[in-house]
Amino acid sequence: MNTADFTTTILVSQSPEEVFNAVTNVRGWWSEEIEGNTAAQNDQFDYHYEDVHRCKIELIEVIPNQKVVWLVKENYFNFTEDKTEWTGTKPTFEITAKDGKTELRFTHFGLTSEYECFEICRGAWTNYIQNSLKKLIETGKGEPNATGKPQTENEKRLSKS
Repeated sequence: MNTADFTTTILVSQSPEEVFNAVTNVRGWWSEEIEGNTAAQNDQFDYHYEDVHRCKIELIEVIPNQKVVWLVKENYFNFTEDKTEWTGTKPTFEITAKDGKTELRFTHFGLTSEYECFEICRGAWTNYIQNSLKKLIETGKGEPNATGKPQTENEKRLSKS
């Protein structure tokens, strides 16, 4: 079985500082329902989407314009046997200047194919990073979950179950 952590990468024309500012604007690309601070080391925030997914995240490493590491301190899924999948995992954003562009590599360390949520989470993260966060970086407007509104088809399906 493949145990690699989930990774996706985007390349944009904006500066590492602009990418960092977008990454730390979690309400601008993931969910408008984020509660708490999302930009500095030791900040903590809560994410929730209906009764489908809730988590508490702490920023455990923040290097401006280079890296942001989250630690999922608590997690709840209503669609997995182990409701706490993600707890202890580390979503990580690495920002690197490359040939006049900026690469953002997102790796969710600990999110592997062994997790029941893997396929759903892979689809959701791919959408949030490749679509919403990229749009926030490039245009100043992402496509986060609006209050009470699912973003992806899987979230729409899960919220109806």
